[in-house]
Amino acid sequence: MPRYGGGALADLAPSVLAALGVPGAVNVLGLSEVPRVCVLLVDGLGWEQLRAHPDEAPFLNAMAGGPITSGFPATTVTSLASLATGVPPGEHGLLGLQVAIPGAGRLLNCLHWKDDDPDPAEFQPVPTAYERAAADGVEVAYVSLRQYKRSGLSRATARGADYLAAEGLGQLVGRTELALRRGERAYVTAYHPDLDSTGHRFGVGSADWRHQLRFVDVLAQRIAEVLPPGSALHVTADHGMVDPAERIDADTVPELREGVALLGGDARARYVYSEPGAHGDVLAAWTQTLDGRAWVVSRDEAVARGWFGPVGDGMLERVGDVVAVPHADLAIVATEREPWLNRMVGMHGSLVPAEQLVPLVGTSRP
Repeated sequence: MPRYGGGALADLAPSVLAALGVPGAVNVLGLSEVPRVCVLLVDGLGWEQLRAHPDEAPFLNAMAGGPITSGFPATTVTSLASLATGVPPGEHGLLGLQVAIPGAGRLLNCLHWKDDDPDPAEFQPVPTAYERAAADGVEVAYVSLRQYKRSGLSRATARGADYLAAEGLGQLVGRTELALRRGERAYVTAYHPDLDSTGHRFGVGSADWRHQLRFVDVLAQRIAEVLPPGSALHVTADHGMVDPAERIDADTVPELREGVALLGGDARARYVYSEPGAHGDVLAAWTQTLDGRAWVVSRDEAVARGWFGPVGDGMLERVGDVVAVPHADLAIVATEREPWLNRMVGMHGSLVPAEQLVPLVGTSRP
């Protein structure tokens, strides 16, 4: 279960703000008080995968710290919003890769915002930690690829930060160092996506993934080496990853099609939006079909179990009427509607430790 309020990714932002001396912030994670903080977010670096590869990541494995929980679903858009806002998914509303736009009868892909999609600043209405820090006089920067700078997801999650484009590891280190040296206080988030994309394409069990992890380890070491005095580096991730061997196709299995209006979420965390009057039948069919391989619950039960944390006004309708979360070696794909997803090897989203646990490790320079 996500440990919201006691050791989840959503607790990192308020803890950083408190460490920087921003009034009203609560240091849930007990971070050391410093005037400069860098958060290095390595997309796809699960705690279990990190600990299983000490030879590929000796620097990261030697850092002080341990695991925290990602939040549900364990996926990039949700975790980036939790890190940005400091609140659980049920409050910020970016509740998965694909969620229903209430009243629109269609899905929003939160990684690929289109022109006719909702305004990101309205769809994710919670003020960011970057805005709070900047309002208190902290120099705030977000360092990542240029292609993400004006994306809908960045507008939803990086508001208040000076976005510094960085292509390649050298620029990522250089831009991060530059941002940390601005002003008397600084808050810098550096985001690196390549480990996740390698895992999706080749799997976390691949040699390609292990080679990429070596570069991530060098990246963390180089940022640690250029920290200015009075700085702390915290390395974390948005989710872990697994390579499911079994796949069930929601586009070809009749029991998984009947009564379904929209299929959202991801292969390891599905939102099933039922047609009017079909909710009970859809829940029963998905439960029976996935018996022993997935947690299948109603929307209300998922909320009651605390999967999303507290749910804000207007957010409940974004969740599927049925939530199906594989816990076995299974991916729920949809080959007709989502051929791109079916081509992936590594996947994530579930509540199992391999996907849910992420590192929070760090070092500092007095």
